[in-house]
Amino acid sequence: MGFTIKHTIIPVLSVLCLAILTGCHRDHLDEQTDYLDYIIENKQMFTQQKERNIADLKRMFEVSSLQPEQEYSINQQLYDEYRKYLLDSAVVYVERNVAIARKLHSDYKLYQSLLQLAPLYSFSGKYIESYGILKSIDAGRLPDDLKSKYYEAYIQFYDHYGTVSSQDKFQHVEEALRDSLLRVTPPDSRTYRSNYVTRLMNRGGASDYEQAERILQKLLSETPEGTSDYASSMHQMAKLCQRMNRPDEAKKYYTISAITDIRCAIKETSALQNLALIYFDEGADERAFRYAQSAVEDAVFGGAQLRTTQMSKFYSIINATFRDKESAAKHRLQRYLLFISLLLFCLVLLTAQILIQMRKLSRIKERLSETNGKLVEQNRKIIEMNSLLTESNVVKERYITQFFDLHSNYIDKFENYRKSLNRLAMNHQMNELFKELKSTEFAKNEINELYHHFDTIFLSLYPTFVTDFNALLEKDEQIVLKSGDLLNRELRIYALLRLGITDSAQIASFLRCSITTVYNYRTKARNRAAISRDDFEVMVRRIGSLEPDHQ
Repeated sequence: MGFTIKHTIIPVLSVLCLAILTGCHRDHLDEQTDYLDYIIENKQMFTQQKERNIADLKRMFEVSSLQPEQEYSINQQLYDEYRKYLLDSAVVYVERNVAIARKLHSDYKLYQSLLQLAPLYSFSGKYIESYGILKSIDAGRLPDDLKSKYYEAYIQFYDHYGTVSSQDKFQHVEEALRDSLLRVTPPDSRTYRSNYVTRLMNRGGASDYEQAERILQKLLSETPEGTSDYASSMHQMAKLCQRMNRPDEAKKYYTISAITDIRCAIKETSALQNLALIYFDEGADERAFRYAQSAVEDAVFGGAQLRTTQMSKFYSIINATFRDKESAAKHRLQRYLLFISLLLFCLVLLTAQILIQMRKLSRIKERLSETNGKLVEQNRKIIEMNSLLTESNVVKERYITQFFDLHSNYIDKFENYRKSLNRLAMNHQMNELFKELKSTEFAKNEINELYHHFDTIFLSLYPTFVTDFNALLEKDEQIVLKSGDLLNRELRIYALLRLGITDSAQIASFLRCSITTVYNYRTKARNRAAISRDDFEVMVRRIGSLEPDHQ
């Protein structure tokens, strides 16, 4: 089952993972922000992958004669998948494990399940139930490895309840519980170091902040990127940078934390919420509104009442401010429309005056009509020639596009035909035919020939394309083709852009690659541009002119 899940994830997210692993260490915050905006728009694909993983786990219940211990293990795995994704479902599987633990008379399993259930209750707003569970547990009877879980659950309860009730009186209780947690937790553990950092941050001294930063940097270096633990540590680092008055770094770490949360399909998160507040304070209302909206959607989906309550306190403010600006923009637009109407009225008056003058000049024009007639005829011929040239260009460009599309479809059809013959051969045990049809060499050759035809036709129409494209890049970033190559994949993407095909999905279909690959190539090229990133693709679409013998 693990093998299946692994090989399901890799084809979908391999390129995205590469982008985030490299993007997280970029120096430029705008690139990280661009990537965050991109995956917010496409976060549904990560949710779908999470659902597939969960479905794979649930199929394990179909095994006959499932023992209680095995069911407990499956429920535990589903709890791990659901606990930061969908709280109600996580509660269901932990409650099942509570029942199984009691049936097995296993104190360890019972304590483990109850200490998982209490934080789920407090996150979902069931504070009475959460407190009841914690009060029913005698810490002295807990195994050593569960004592830290006990204190963690208590800290989370008071943190959640204090936040929702807007009471600060529980902070000293949290600190006392954190002291107890640190006494029973190994100093080299992640739990110990994370809570020790929180204690240092609460102290608020400059030396405390410096020590906390050193601990977090070491913890991040030991934590695998792209995991929920990595997102949590990045979030803690961002909060520390805010305390140390380093806003740009705080924004960077919150952005990385939010990106990782979305990739892991974590709905119980506050990174986007904090980013929304930062951008709102900076006056970037549109971005703040977008991030707040995404954070609220995740909180409502996951059932985290704590996050929903936190967001509701300022979401209405952001929304109101955004709508105030929208209203002001509408008023400005109305004034502009009034001004344009006045200009149009003046234009009508001016046109009428011109018509009067034209009538006065009509006699003069009649005398010059014979001479102008020849010029008009010549102009007419030039216009017709230009029209023919324009039409010819359109036909040639459409021809290239349609040719490429038809050839690509032919390869797909031939590949499907090969597969169907392969199945027939297997059914009749025709070994030689099976071996021959199993080969993909023919399809690969067809694809290479297709690209070669496209390269040849395109360069015959735009012979200076490669040179002009390189001229738009930094000198040390220019593309050097391999011997015998006319274009490479990056140049073909921009060749299609030059032909007017701007949709990444259509480009990906033509070049038989993923949309993410096209996005990464386009982003990478813009980052290497010698001109403005915003003007780069506009300049690419202006490259080249047709050779005279092709017109």
